[in-house]
Amino acid sequence: MVAKPVSGGVFATDKLTVDTSVGVVLPYDDASEERGGAQAEATATPTAGKQTNEPSPPGNNPYGQTQRGLSPRHVQLMAIGGSIGTGLFVGIGGVLSKAGPGSLLLAYALWGVLFVWPCNLCVAEMCAYLPVRGSIFELAGRFVDPALGFAMGWTYLYAGVMLVCVEYSAVATVMQFWARDVNPAVWIAVAMVVCVLLNVVAVKWYGEAEFLMASTKLLLLVFLILLTLVTMCGGNPRHDAYGFRHWTGGLAMQPYRVEHPVALGRFLGWWKATIYAGFTISGPDMMALAAGEIRNPRRTIPRMARLIFYRLVGFYVVGVLAVGVICSSRDERLMGAVHGGSDSVGAAASPWVIGIQNLGIGGLPDMINAFILLSGWSCGNAYLYASSRTLYGLARDGQAPRIFLRCTASGVPVYCVLAVSLVTCITFLVSSTSAVSVFYWFVDLTTTGLIATYTAMLVVYLGWYRARRAQASDSSPGGSAHPAHPSRLPYVAPFGPWPACGALALGCTALLFIGFDAFGPFSAQAFVTSYFCLPYSAGLFIFWKVWRRTRLVSPREADLLAGKAEADAECRVWEEGGLDENWRAVLAAMPFWRRCWERMW
Repeated sequence: MVAKPVSGGVFATDKLTVDTSVGVVLPYDDASEERGGAQAEATATPTAGKQTNEPSPPGNNPYGQTQRGLSPRHVQLMAIGGSIGTGLFVGIGGVLSKAGPGSLLLAYALWGVLFVWPCNLCVAEMCAYLPVRGSIFELAGRFVDPALGFAMGWTYLYAGVMLVCVEYSAVATVMQFWARDVNPAVWIAVAMVVCVLLNVVAVKWYGEAEFLMASTKLLLLVFLILLTLVTMCGGNPRHDAYGFRHWTGGLAMQPYRVEHPVALGRFLGWWKATIYAGFTISGPDMMALAAGEIRNPRRTIPRMARLIFYRLVGFYVVGVLAVGVICSSRDERLMGAVHGGSDSVGAAASPWVIGIQNLGIGGLPDMINAFILLSGWSCGNAYLYASSRTLYGLARDGQAPRIFLRCTASGVPVYCVLAVSLVTCITFLVSSTSAVSVFYWFVDLTTTGLIATYTAMLVVYLGWYRARRAQASDSSPGGSAHPAHPSRLPYVAPFGPWPACGALALGCTALLFIGFDAFGPFSAQAFVTSYFCLPYSAGLFIFWKVWRRTRLVSPREADLLAGKAEADAECRVWEEGGLDENWRAVLAAMPFWRRCWERMW
């Protein structure tokens, strides 16, 4: 089978037309040369049982809709780099000084493997089967209770907005490294304008911008890990092969809040680090929210799920190991920065920079500060996207005003972006309060919201699993022919519901004891920022349940089919003839360098 060029990155074989720009395989006929890659842009307007990806005509949908413009590499980098921000480069110093490097490493490893990993696998199973625009919050209403979907959506919207505020305040903090005399509100305004502009352009260009910024963050993290490896072996100006020196003398696991017994204090230190890991390590939210905008979602989402373990180990676990090696948890400048000393601005509060300066390596603080600034900007950009799509999904489900359904011609829910941006103006609190203090306020508010959302996602998966067992198992009537039968699913989470049950128990425990250190001595500010989300989410659930008189969904009655026909029609261009076969044909039509690039994602 010989591939010949048609136009604009489109190749034709004897039977297929392959658009290498978007990874699409199309049936080939004599008219393909005139059409070029036009079929690859086929979209979701309901006509004759076929759907396309263009906004519906005004007569059918006056609001328009989001489009499948995110390629696999966009989504992979959004998922990997979405939460690698100032929390991992600067904020981690506070936890390192409280818990020690050993507790920090153990906390990240256990939280990642026992909570984040199962959560990603479970969400991938549902979203690969139903890559709908309403996101997992819609699935919560169909598999568990509509009130849960309402509470989840608004809880995640709250967490996403708070996370945008975290990154805006972090940008202001970092900029003070160079311009201490400038009001931090100026830098917040600049960051806000840039992120809004990136979010109102077509989703394809948003994806390109986030790809570049996330790539830069990953390169920074890899550089810092390699720098730690080289310097710990003696490759530094002082020729000091310090190795694991900062782990000796009882510094590996330090007591927190309780000195005696030491074991209890070390346990509390580990738990404090575990809670911070819940803020730093991203869950499956990007995967779930972008499911309706991903090209070829039934190939891309399972691949994201299979790579999550390596992402956790390769970036988060190795990253926290390196930061505990290069910087002592008892360093005086680190302690001063954490407690608001004069150097507690910008990169000076980063344990990475402190460790580098202690080794006598000059010239790096400004460079690292610039990269940290970009990482904060990238996270703000990513979660402005996530928050706006959450609001859009709520509006689709009738749980937010319909004005938020309005999309631009390029598929951007512009009113959602503007509404979220308006709320994030609370970050201007830094103009009257320390930027570092505001940063940690928002960290506490965000952590509870994220863990609550991820825990609810596990509940949704258990509802999906029960419904699938009731309707689509071999023992249920007609189950073997049901589209949700395990043999027909694009992806099935390994080990059944048991990892989800374990992660659910861990998530509930974290929510219950998330603010344990607010009680001794009691701190009203710490208590409110730690626990505000719990009554907020419970109130949302009760409000919707009472007002709409919702009820728990029976496994036999759960709707496993709504939206599947629409998703099938949109994905047909990638799936007809076999998902894997089409992808191999796409790769075969590409140059060698392009094949290597595409296989990375």
